[in-house]
Amino acid sequence: MPDFSLLNPEARPKPPPLTKSDVAKEYLTAYNSICTLLWLSIFGRVVLLIPITGYESVYEAAGDITKWTQTVAVLEILHSAFGLVRSPLPTTLLQVTSRLLVVWAVVDQFPAETTTSPFYSSMLLAWSATEIVRYSYFVLHLRGSVPGFMTWLRYNMFYVLYPVGITSECMLVWKASEAAGGTWRWVGLGVLGLYVPGSYVLYTYMISQRRKVMNGKQAERRNRSVTQ
Repeated sequence: MPDFSLLNPEARPKPPPLTKSDVAKEYLTAYNSICTLLWLSIFGRVVLLIPITGYESVYEAAGDITKWTQTVAVLEILHSAFGLVRSPLPTTLLQVTSRLLVVWAVVDQFPAETTTSPFYSSMLLAWSATEIVRYSYFVLHLRGSVPGFMTWLRYNMFYVLYPVGITSECMLVWKASEAAGGTWRWVGLGVLGLYVPGSYVLYTYMISQRRKVMNGKQAERRNRSVTQ
């Protein structure tokens, strides 16, 4: 006999209410998904434009979207500060503010000296490749299934991309400092001096994170081989 109670909306079982953890998870999934698409757009523009029109035209097509996409990352400082993610606040603050300095105080203020440089294009390539993998990894992690190749990319690509990005940033800061002249030139050189300890902190943090994750993966593989 059919169950006519299913036709009555009041008789149907109600889904459990969303918890704060569920809401945070859905928000972070949406945020990381949007950021993945934005950085994919930047990466695609740079890769397509360089062989067609040269790196001198990259800023015209990718400058604004890069500036605002990086500005959105201010939210990641809040994510860390309010405990939505486990990323340490000091390293998140250092990473985000250093990039904001480049896009707003360096590139945006001195476009003639910085945007036609190949270092601007190499910086965007390093940033976008890193962020595509990072945000994609976070989306998959939040959904509970991260392929092995994605974990490998997440914790190995930085060995190459981070030095490329940092070198490119430093070269752009130097070019802007030379163009500014006067007191601002010395301010720029002071910023470059801060890049040395700052980049060391970020780089060693990423190495420690890689060691922790990769050691965990090796332990999982050993446990599986023992139980089989």
